[in-house]
Amino acid sequence: MRIESILRQTAKRLGNKTVLIAGDKRLSYAELDDLSDRLAASLWSQGITRGDRVLVFMNNCWEATVAIYAILKAGAVFSPINASTKADKLAYIVENCRARAIITQEKLSAIAVEAIGLNRACELVVARAGDESSHPGTHSFSRMLQVAPPSVLHGGIDVDLAMLIYTSGSTGRPKGVMMSHRNIEAAAASITTYVQNVEDDIILNVLPLAFDYGLYQLFMTIRSGATLVLETSFGFPQAIFDVMRREHVTGFPLVPTMAALILQMRDMEPGFLPDLRYVTNTAAALPPAHIARLRELFPNVRLYSMYGLTECKRCTYLPPEQLEHRPGSVGIAIPNTEAFVVDDEGRAVEPGTVGELVIRGPHVMQGYWEDAEATGRMLRPGPNPWEKVLYTGDLFSMDREGYLYFVGRKDDIIKTRGEKVAPKEVEAVLHACEGIAEAVVVGVSDPVLGQAIRAIVVLSNPALTDREIIRYCAKNLEDFMVPKSVEFRASLPKTDTGKVSRRLAAEPQES
Repeated sequence: MRIESILRQTAKRLGNKTVLIAGDKRLSYAELDDLSDRLAASLWSQGITRGDRVLVFMNNCWEATVAIYAILKAGAVFSPINASTKADKLAYIVENCRARAIITQEKLSAIAVEAIGLNRACELVVARAGDESSHPGTHSFSRMLQVAPPSVLHGGIDVDLAMLIYTSGSTGRPKGVMMSHRNIEAAAASITTYVQNVEDDIILNVLPLAFDYGLYQLFMTIRSGATLVLETSFGFPQAIFDVMRREHVTGFPLVPTMAALILQMRDMEPGFLPDLRYVTNTAAALPPAHIARLRELFPNVRLYSMYGLTECKRCTYLPPEQLEHRPGSVGIAIPNTEAFVVDDEGRAVEPGTVGELVIRGPHVMQGYWEDAEATGRMLRPGPNPWEKVLYTGDLFSMDREGYLYFVGRKDDIIKTRGEKVAPKEVEAVLHACEGIAEAVVVGVSDPVLGQAIRAIVVLSNPALTDREIIRYCAKNLEDFMVPKSVEFRASLPKTDTGKVSRRLAAEPQES
């Protein structure tokens, strides 16, 4: 089934029920269905047709949810872009997928305008209520919602592409992960099954909709007929807890950085969120000590520890009743999924042996956008001649009961705060910083972030400080890509061919 069809069906059944709470804005299922119909009609009138790519460059707001479903209703493909993305990276994405439009908001419009540059195939749609004269070719989001809903449908089916979600690759350039409607629905169906979502659920989401874990909270909510409370950040936890109590939140997806903030707070009594039914965690594994403390803080709440990657959304989950027995495990394959560990030749390994995790299921991506080489590395022939399975590039072991344990990453990609970071992207910015002669970026183990980014640099200007370097990176990189620490060296280790050795650079140095 196509994703927008699920919204239409739920709106017919639960039209007056609140689907979204975003600050002071509340939308019913019927309103979300109608508004996205209207925006879809406007997109058609602007020349957006079936299969076109449209970027959603917004923070967490009600307009973003309307935009996502409108793009799908137009038969087009949406691509969620993090609101902290800089113009040069946005420009690359626009060029790479040949985007026809960017739906954004006023405070981000300057970045979008800069990114579009001379790419005249791309329109800019700004979420604003005022006039449209600030930039040629912009359109008012609110005015576009005044168009009458369409009377015809695009005719697409569920094997069509629904989403391009960009993730960093080993080349340093982000790759567009292609997910069909069937892929998204399969993942959402599986997760809602083991989390046991129901119509009465009220789910809080502070994670960016540009982050697939945050995005799927929207799809899972609408699939279940539940309500989503959308917040922009977890910067002020106490304020978020007030919202959770006021709205009677039952589901709380978090990442380890959020868990760490919660556990650092004082005067938190067990059961302080009385309506909470479940908590889910992904990105990095929670340390066993954090799991124990969270269980004390939420004594009657089901805590799900999970593992996944953008290329298939979710791979495994640890049933809450197993937390005490297997706190270091990321669990078993999610429903309607097969997970197994193989050696370098693709053969299944014995229990306890480290190998690469392989995922088989209907939620596995279609491939990387116009990148056959990268697709071929990740998608390989499966047990049946007609299917491809996903080689995750992550090293795992499996015990005799089938529970999986994450060992490490097979490549250089750093996974921090639930995001994949290509070291080369950060290194490019470091090399552009005046006063740095050489630089290499590595990931170091971190109990909260999973991995923290460390910049190892050789200076040409000895007066340059670590704070100045981090400040420079913050101006030129997305938040999650900024190094957490800087280490100064007199030189960097090289291979025989003269290249900097990331592996040797990551090794501890003698005093």
